[in-house]
Amino acid sequence: MSETKNIKHPFPPLFDERSETLILGSFPSVKSREAMFFYGHPQNRFWRVIAALYGEDAPNNIEEKKSLILRNRLALWDSIQSCAITGSSDSSVKDVVPNDLGLIIKNSRVDRIFCNGALSYKIYMKFIFPLTNIKAEKLPSTSPANAAYSTDRLIKEWSIILK
Repeated sequence: MSETKNIKHPFPPLFDERSETLILGSFPSVKSREAMFFYGHPQNRFWRVIAALYGEDAPNNIEEKKSLILRNRLALWDSIQSCAITGSSDSSVKDVVPNDLGLIIKNSRVDRIFCNGALSYKIYMKFIFPLTNIKAEKLPSTSPANAAYSTDRLIKEWSIILK
């Protein structure tokens, strides 16, 4: 059994001055924390979904992932800056400190926010929305824990991020 640990988000947001759409996860999984990059678990469907939406091949490494995101004017970050968490389980998250999106909002063109899963959306609406005043849309989680959604169904639901 994994122990509950208080952990600070270990890597920075991914965006540039051209980013228009922010995708917010909740908090990096154990695999993502080990990789020091977003959606690091091989069973997470995030990279396959984003690549399919933009008609590109799924990226194989961090450089390709960064390029895919920035080329399509996306930004990645998480709604939680630190929390107590057991392993990678969203249901175990407590003692949340939300992330500050000010750096991204001020230094990009982000005017649309999509939350990858229920926890990200809940934290965003409770703590961050009052500061940004940018309405977020909740999307079904790409996590392997969300077995109710096939990759094809995720791609269909996620297609609303396309402008």
